[in-house]
Amino acid sequence: MSDALLDDLRDESEELDRLVAGLRPDGWARPTPAPGWTVAHQIAHLAWTDDAALRAVTDPEGFAAHVTEALAAPGTFVDEGAAKGAAVPPGELLARWREGRERLLSALRAAPAGARFPWYGPPMSAASMATARLMETWAHGQDVADALGAVRTPTARLRHVAWIGIRARDYAYAVRGLQPPAEPFRVELTAPDGADVWAYGPQDAAQRITGPALDFCLLVTQRAHRDDLAVRAEGADADTWLSLAQAFAGPAGPGRAPKGAA
Repeated sequence: MSDALLDDLRDESEELDRLVAGLRPDGWARPTPAPGWTVAHQIAHLAWTDDAALRAVTDPEGFAAHVTEALAAPGTFVDEGAAKGAAVPPGELLARWREGRERLLSALRAAPAGARFPWYGPPMSAASMATARLMETWAHGQDVADALGAVRTPTARLRHVAWIGIRARDYAYAVRGLQPPAEPFRVELTAPDGADVWAYGPQDAAQRITGPALDFCLLVTQRAHRDDLAVRAEGADADTWLSLAQAFAGPAGPGRAPKGAA
């Protein structure tokens, strides 16, 4: 696996770390756009998921036992994990997140070429695991930024978020019990530097998605409603996908309401 991908995961985590490191206790308790979740819940969830990923990489049997426990409470185990972590003092939570993500990075760097690790869905390669962790760190970091009124500068690391969102196209249909389109789509995203275009899929595809990479990433992580974003579809199937897209595993969420909604 490319060291550059793991460096990007490290940098994404460190950017979020800088947002929360100096917070007072009332900042950690500030509500985020996720109902019932504070800033502390968001960081606790990342720490919890990093721990799960580390177990999957280093202790597959232990991870299998963890999945069995999770399946006993499929609708609540994520919230319960976040609530448990959010209940500890902020300094302790921050230290736990920092230690856990460093241990995961070390384990992924040491992973044998071609290795695959168990996960809540299909097994994942080390690169896929790192990309998923970066996507989730960025998405939950957006929740934290929104709660704190912070504006983050988009970076080229968004290409990882965009890629996993595109790869998850068919999953977004399947999780809703729908049949995905047979043909590939063309996706053209303007990179954060405004100069490059990240292009995916056949150039002559009839179904097309265009727009800023940032807006597309906000869409597929369900951190903004499509009505508030400059992502455009050409073709009926592409238009449908923009209403379904999700880069994350698990049930389809309700997403965000448009900014003008009551």
